[in-house]
Amino acid sequence: MRRAILVAATVVAVAATLFALHRMPTDRYARWLPVPLARAVYPLEHDGLIREAARRNDVDPALVAAVIYAESGFREDAVSSRGAVGLMQLLPSTATEIARRTGGERFVVDDLRDAAVNIRYGTHYLAALLERYDGSLVEALAAYQAGARVVDRCVARGAGAVRIGDIPYADTRDYVHEVIGMTRIYRRAYAAELGGQE
Repeated sequence: MRRAILVAATVVAVAATLFALHRMPTDRYARWLPVPLARAVYPLEHDGLIREAARRNDVDPALVAAVIYAESGFREDAVSSRGAVGLMQLLPSTATEIARRTGGERFVVDDLRDAAVNIRYGTHYLAALLERYDGSLVEALAAYQAGARVVDRCVARGAGAVRIGDIPYADTRDYVHEVIGMTRIYRRAYAAELGGQE
């Protein structure tokens, strides 16, 4: 009986911890979250596709995994209310432009439901944004989530790099915080799978 109570108490404690983590900003616990718990809370799928796309585009694979988790929770069939499709939630117009620039002559919007295509195009887009904003992760992630026009207006208003607090939309500020925190988590928790260092 004591053992059953101990097991039940442990299950409740773990469930409460998982619930609390999902309500807390990721960057607050990214450094101390134990790897087994991180792997339970933040799954990783398609690690081979992520590694390859990241290598081809010179992007941190942990960043790609974090964007996928933030955008779709690794659901290939995800479609947003704005029409963004797939793992990395690409708008069809963005994907069509990427296909045109990268030689995807037979691309059709339904291809975005394919993990390989979505990760390849999404990582290409993320790399293009990082290049556009001179490597600024904050600016690139804000543009990925809210659009480049929003970030361009922030850049035009300020002197120097855009900080998270300069972003005009709360949901975009939260997104940038979350992805940066999750990148740290994915880098630590999946160093072997993503080819990074802990």
